[in-house]
Amino acid sequence: MPYLTQLADVARRTGHPVTEVAGWQSRGHGPQPEVKGIVCHHTAGPPGGGDYPSLAVVRDGRPGLDGPLSQFGLGRSGHIYVIAAGRCWHNAPSTSAAHANSSSLGIEAENDGTQPWPEVQKEAYVRLCAELCREFRLPASRVKAHREVNTAKPDPHAIDMNEFRAAVAALIEGGPAPSWTEEIVKALPMIRLGDDNYDVKTVRGCLFARGHVPPAVYEAVEDGLEGWLKSTRCDDGLVDVVRLFQRDEGISDDGIIGPKTWPSLLRV
Repeated sequence: MPYLTQLADVARRTGHPVTEVAGWQSRGHGPQPEVKGIVCHHTAGPPGGGDYPSLAVVRDGRPGLDGPLSQFGLGRSGHIYVIAAGRCWHNAPSTSAAHANSSSLGIEAENDGTQPWPEVQKEAYVRLCAELCREFRLPASRVKAHREVNTAKPDPHAIDMNEFRAAVAALIEGGPAPSWTEEIVKALPMIRLGDDNYDVKTVRGCLFARGHVPPAVYEAVEDGLEGWLKSTRCDDGLVDVVRLFQRDEGISDDGIIGPKTWPSLLRV
C-alpha cells in the first residue's frame, strides 16, 4: 500500500473543517503497509491554550520517539489536522495484529487526559472513524481505544468505546453524512441578476477569497475593491465574474448562484 494521499479527502467527508499540515503527503516512517484498524488516542498535551497545541509533537515527535506519531490530529473545536500519509509510531507494542503501527491508522485528539470532551470534538471523532472505516472497508469493531490494544496506555480517557463504536456503526450504516456546505446550502437563496440583498455581499466576498476577482473588475468602482465588496446588488459585472468562476469549477455558467454554485463558493 502506498502513502495514503486520499486521507484529506476522507477527512473532509466528515463535514468538519480540515487542515492539511504542510508536507503530510510524504510524511511517515515509510509507506503505510495496510489498514486493518483504527486506534483512538488523546494527546495528554497542555490543559489549555488553542485548538491543537500538540501539533508539533505529533508531527515531529518527542525525545526518544521520532514523529510523525499519528496520521490525524483532532482539535478541541472538531477541526481535523491531516499530519501524515505514511506509517506512524502511534501504537507499540500492540496486543492486536490489526492495530499495530504497520496495520492501523492513529488519531490523536487534543485532551490532557482529565478534561471533559467538547461535544463538537466527540462528534468529529466519531465521524472521522466512520469515514475511515468506510474508506478502508472496516467494520466499526476495528475501531479501538489505545488502552484496548496496548495494556500500558489509558487513552482516550472517559470515552465508553462500546457507545463510541455503536455511533460509528450507525453512521456507516446510514451512509455518508452531509457536508457542512450541503446543510448550509439548504437555507441559502438563489441569487440572480437584479437581486439586492446582503447575500450578494457574501457572494462577492467568497469570490474574492477564492481568487476570482481581478483588479480590472473593481478599478472603476468608487472606493475600489472595498466599494465592490460592499455592494449588495447583483449587477452585470458580478454575473460576469460568477460565470467565469462557474466555468473554472466545471459548473453550468448560467450566472445564477444556487445549489450547484454555493458549495464551491463556501468550500473550506
